[in-house]
Amino acid sequence: MCLIAVALHAHENYPFVLIANRDEFYERPTKQAHFWEDIPELLAGRDLKSMGTWLGVTKKGKIAALTNYREPAEDTKEKSRGELTADFLKSEQSAETYLTKVGNKGDEYNGFNLLVGKFNELYYYSNRQNEIISMDDGVHAVSNHLMNTSWPKVDFIKEGLSHYLSHHEEFDINELLQLLKRAEPAPDDQLPNTGVPLEWERMLSPIFISSKLYGTRTQTVITISKEGNVTFAEKTVGMEDLKVFQFAIESS
Repeated sequence: MCLIAVALHAHENYPFVLIANRDEFYERPTKQAHFWEDIPELLAGRDLKSMGTWLGVTKKGKIAALTNYREPAEDTKEKSRGELTADFLKSEQSAETYLTKVGNKGDEYNGFNLLVGKFNELYYYSNRQNEIISMDDGVHAVSNHLMNTSWPKVDFIKEGLSHYLSHHEEFDINELLQLLKRAEPAPDDQLPNTGVPLEWERMLSPIFISSKLYGTRTQTVITISKEGNVTFAEKTVGMEDLKVFQFAIESS
């Protein structure tokens, strides 16, 4: 997952809205969003190589999402970052307790950004910042650096989501997905310098990434109403169907 925008208590009818693109190598095996057979209350896509996930929710309203932190010179660690997301969704721990434990073993993983919590209270942690942050109300976004780092794609998605929320009482899933389709690269003078070659910085700079071996594979929209009704929509790039799941959050 390489770009997540989330709106917390930024809309009268929907206290939680998330839109996200997952960028990955095309060859990595993946299963589309589904309620997991081994954990029936967990709804997420699944990385079939390491069996974790980049983004998911549970019937009790738990939420977790992950992006990688771009640092190409780093030695690859053995542990998969996708297990961090899945482990929170499987656990009964609070977000703060869970992130404290993650912080104690953060050096076992390559760089990551992790968002966990519930629709009315979300927390952020990066093992490249090592601080548990209770996220403020408003619109936030994270790509492959720290939360709200002013990269062009981060600024564009925040602005687009904020504008949409301020002009709509109810939401159209396809319109929200459209915000994730901007494929225009950023100008060279606005590109970050993350240690990859310039041609890679250009290729990775749009909201929607497309290249020969790597690109945006999955687009996700999650909305949760003030009544606790969840809509989870997933679009797999290159496939026509839009998978939509709807359920009411179960009381604890």
